[in-house]
Amino acid sequence: MNTYYRFFVATLLRMTKKRSFMSKVRTRFGPSPTGFLHIGGLRTVLFDFLFTKSQGGKLILRIEDTDQKREVEGAAEKLIDILSWVGIKFDEGLDIGGKYGPYIQSQRLDIYKKHIEELLKLNGAYQCFCTPERLTKMREDQQKKKLPPKYDRACRDLSEDEVNKKIKAGEKFVIRQKLPLEGEIKVYDKLKGEIKFKAKDLDDHVLIKSSGIPTYQFANVVDDHEMEITHVLRGDEWIASFPKNILLYEAFGWKPPKFIHLPLVLDKNGGKLSKRQGDVAVEYFREKGYLPEALINFCALLGWHPKNDDEILNMDRLTKEFNIKGMGISPAIFDTEKLDYLNGYYIRQKSLDELVELCKPYLKKNIKKSKEYLRKVIALEQERLKKLSEIGELTEFFFVDKLEYPDEMLAWKKLTVSAAKKNLKTVYELLEKIPEKNWTNDSIEDALMSYLKAKELKVGEYLWPMRVALTGRKASPGPFDVAEVLGKEESLKRIKI
Repeated sequence: MNTYYRFFVATLLRMTKKRSFMSKVRTRFGPSPTGFLHIGGLRTVLFDFLFTKSQGGKLILRIEDTDQKREVEGAAEKLIDILSWVGIKFDEGLDIGGKYGPYIQSQRLDIYKKHIEELLKLNGAYQCFCTPERLTKMREDQQKKKLPPKYDRACRDLSEDEVNKKIKAGEKFVIRQKLPLEGEIKVYDKLKGEIKFKAKDLDDHVLIKSSGIPTYQFANVVDDHEMEITHVLRGDEWIASFPKNILLYEAFGWKPPKFIHLPLVLDKNGGKLSKRQGDVAVEYFREKGYLPEALINFCALLGWHPKNDDEILNMDRLTKEFNIKGMGISPAIFDTEKLDYLNGYYIRQKSLDELVELCKPYLKKNIKKSKEYLRKVIALEQERLKKLSEIGELTEFFFVDKLEYPDEMLAWKKLTVSAAKKNLKTVYELLEKIPEKNWTNDSIEDALMSYLKAKELKVGEYLWPMRVALTGRKASPGPFDVAEVLGKEESLKRIKI
């Protein structure tokens, strides 16, 4: 084999190895079917998606339903629907399939049972027979002494005979993780680097409930191992659980995935974003008329920054430009004004026909109007819309048979109501002369402005009453545009005093 051929083969092997490594990246998103998808959850799954695609890997959808008391019927289906709406595509999981299923935790109980039995044999866990009453009293005593709430490990050193006797006697028990009592636990996060925890501060938390159902912490570790997850992206609030997770991997002798803890999302006052502080469900934003493109763009900027400072980024650009190096560790601020700005931008990018269809649910009975009329109405508001839900209120005056407003609104600055009505009469007479076939905003503007300039009259004293007469509002599109959409007959009907 000559030198050139050996070099070619070696290069090919390196490339093949690199591609093989890249294809092994596996991440997962594990929502709980306990309600709507939180905007923070959307941010997490988006980063999951972008990171996975940047690594040529696979994203798995796993439903984590171990908290069955809080489970909401139909929530899993709604989660899948809303994730599809925002454009997040999974490679494997619920409704898709794959060789690592089932992808619903309640269907994996035999797997958890096998592993908890193994962990008990490895002395990495123990049965705890403490009653709820004893645990409540223990916590109350700790609170009185101003001690952190933590299990006192009363059952940790029970002998095998004692354990067996209690089980035979029918005593209920949970299974707790046996954590080290002293020393330091070091864990590594790809964003924050090394993090140290003191063993004495950790709690022997519950892995299996008395019902036999695993807790979130146990099921997640087992599933991530079984599903060969290589990277876990989750919120900063899980940092406290990080050492327990790593110690559980070590107890089993498993290699843990790499962890990336995303910065918290705070409100504008610096408080944690929560449901108690407002509507933060993705479904809420959809109902209010936010576009998926805007939500994706907005969530991407909650903890990640593009290289070139361009903040208008659709999914295609995000997929191409995302890099974990652009992620920060400082809390992200949920700024509704910025979301509104982005949503307005994407609304303006829509074709008029597409926008009409998007607006129809918010126009209710008004969709009975002709499509051409709807197109004209929505075209006037496209530049001003921030949310689709605004279209109904903004355009209501286009669909009413009779406007109601106080006469005082007709007055412009120092102009009296009687003078305003007199000016409206002049407007009426000028517009009446325009032929129906020439009824456009340009011809309307030309007829009025030519007259006002020739007579050296104040424009506002005529156009302001005209605007109010046509719309019943102080703020609206220009009166010439409104008159064109309403048509000559309706415009004259409204202007006539």
